[in-house]
Amino acid sequence: MKKLVIVLLCIISFRAGAQVTDTTIKKLGDTIKKDLTTAPDTVQHLHSKTAALIFPAALVGYGIASFVFHPVRRFDYYVNSGFNKYYPHSSGSIESYFQFAPVAMVYGLNLVGVEGKNRFIDRTALLGLSAAFAGGSVYILKNTTHRLRPNNANKLSFPSGHTANAFMGAEFLAQEYSGKSPVYGIVAYSFAITTGVFRMYHRDHWFSDVVAGAGFGILSTKAAYLVYPYVRNAFSHTSKAGKHTMVMPMYQDGVKGMSFAMEL
Repeated sequence: MKKLVIVLLCIISFRAGAQVTDTTIKKLGDTIKKDLTTAPDTVQHLHSKTAALIFPAALVGYGIASFVFHPVRRFDYYVNSGFNKYYPHSSGSIESYFQFAPVAMVYGLNLVGVEGKNRFIDRTALLGLSAAFAGGSVYILKNTTHRLRPNNANKLSFPSGHTANAFMGAEFLAQEYSGKSPVYGIVAYSFAITTGVFRMYHRDHWFSDVVAGAGFGILSTKAAYLVYPYVRNAFSHTSKAGKHTMVMPMYQDGVKGMSFAMEL
């Protein structure tokens, strides 16, 4: 009798587990389908808040001014001399981890059930677009300005890529979660500022490099949130007849490509 009860309990548990698995898979499928057929509208508010672009644009302007105005450049030397005087030993690379902390927080929060503005696919696409804007602008300027680093390592000092990544991620987290609590944005920007400080502490960048990197990072994310709805609608939209069309990347049997789907 005892064995029979155990067997019955195992069967019930198996069926319950199968139902939970089926339900989870179905919910995941519905979420992905909704992700792919619904364009986000969470960024449209930025169109009426162009003032939000003034501060990061001013940061970029300050960095560029260091190439033109001598007082701005002298302040770079002043800050660097202060680090050399009070912190002569500057080895370390903790900022290489700090720069990714805000992005990790976004996905970590979502993983524990704290939902942001956008669903996973849209959020990841926004992050990719932000990274493309930030990486492209930083790469071009580094190879155009040829500024020597404070540690004389190379001439790729302007702007700070680590700082751009950190502030890009901080703004990304702020866009997704600041509506729930301003604390999320404060924590994210604390990591970003710390990243910039450590880049100067380790003599990898001048003050103006870090300031410009912060500006480019913030602007890149804001630009992504402005542009993405149009990109998303171009690849997935609903026709006048109410039928969905969708274009998306695919990977099958080692072959990369694009797939097109239309509701008939």
